[in-house]
Amino acid sequence: MYGGTDLEKQAKQLDAGVDVIVGTPGRVMDMSERGHIDLTKPTMFILDEADRMLDMGFFPDILWVLERMTAREQTLLFSATFPQEIVNAASEFMREPEFVQTNMDEIDLPDVRMLLVHVGRSNKLWATARVLSHLEEDGQAIIFANTKRMVDLLVTRLGKAKFDVDGLHGDLSQNQRERILGRFRDGEVRIIVATDVAARGIDVETVTQVINYDVPNDMDAFIHRIGRTGRIGRTGEAWTLVDRSSGQQMQNIVATYDLPVEDAEAPALPDGIDRDPVQFREDLSDAADPFGFVTLRVDIPSSEGLSKAALTDWLVSTLACDPLAVGRIVQSESHLDLGMHSSVAAKAMKALGKEGVAGSTRTTELLVL
Repeated sequence: MYGGTDLEKQAKQLDAGVDVIVGTPGRVMDMSERGHIDLTKPTMFILDEADRMLDMGFFPDILWVLERMTAREQTLLFSATFPQEIVNAASEFMREPEFVQTNMDEIDLPDVRMLLVHVGRSNKLWATARVLSHLEEDGQAIIFANTKRMVDLLVTRLGKAKFDVDGLHGDLSQNQRERILGRFRDGEVRIIVATDVAARGIDVETVTQVINYDVPNDMDAFIHRIGRTGRIGRTGEAWTLVDRSSGQQMQNIVATYDLPVEDAEAPALPDGIDRDPVQFREDLSDAADPFGFVTLRVDIPSSEGLSKAALTDWLVSTLACDPLAVGRIVQSESHLDLGMHSSVAAKAMKALGKEGVAGSTRTTELLVL
């Protein structure tokens, strides 16, 4: 039983008598207050996905239910991870609990190949589409994003790229969520984009790909995400797209769980497909300094006598950019180092190589400092 569904139908089922009640804390409270559940009767309390349930604001509701279960003889908490704060919270309603772990030394990982693709933020959608283009005919994929806004954005953009996709996040009603999950389980939708909370409990055997579009802020969430594939003895792939801003967090996750990750490039297009579903964009942002500037080395020797002002004017005119996008210019005997904002640096490289400045085309390379 859960909110957003037919309360009267659920009440009739309860009144007819049941052996096991599976429900959300809020709906169990509601049914108890309406007289359809007598909480003094059940002898066992089970909390699945315990870390999330105790971390998502359900704690007061859970305590409300537990306080009324006066015949309770056993309490069981199940979770892939048990952070210390969850252990502390559980101590409020469990006495000297026993901890049972599948392995005392390492977390129980599914049979999943974990691949890290280092890619600029502007090309994460391109990399996602490349991975999805290898989805088998009978396979399905779940893409994880950190925000509801990003879920909606990815659904829109992947839909425009002709992918069969739908989204799950906390703003959906329970009926909407059930409808989308039903279509996913039935294979009517092959790709789901979801936040961590919305994807909890998804158990679909045919999920062969998990894509972490965003690296999760919560390290434990990574384990829950990759566990959506490799179900019941099957193998799966978990791709994580790592940009400059998320590199350190990903390193922390790998080190914490000693994960067997592989560094990889975005896969090539499958045979028979000669055009990317999403176009690759020149993106130099990962090579930029904290202010967004990159350094380009241009083969303009000092002997040419090209002034910094003349070069700046040419760049502003040719690129139609703000003068502030042109940074520090350092002239040496054999070459010139040009600072450009990463948003226009690729255009500058192309213009210098094609149109040239001071009557000559120029060879330009990006310096990674």
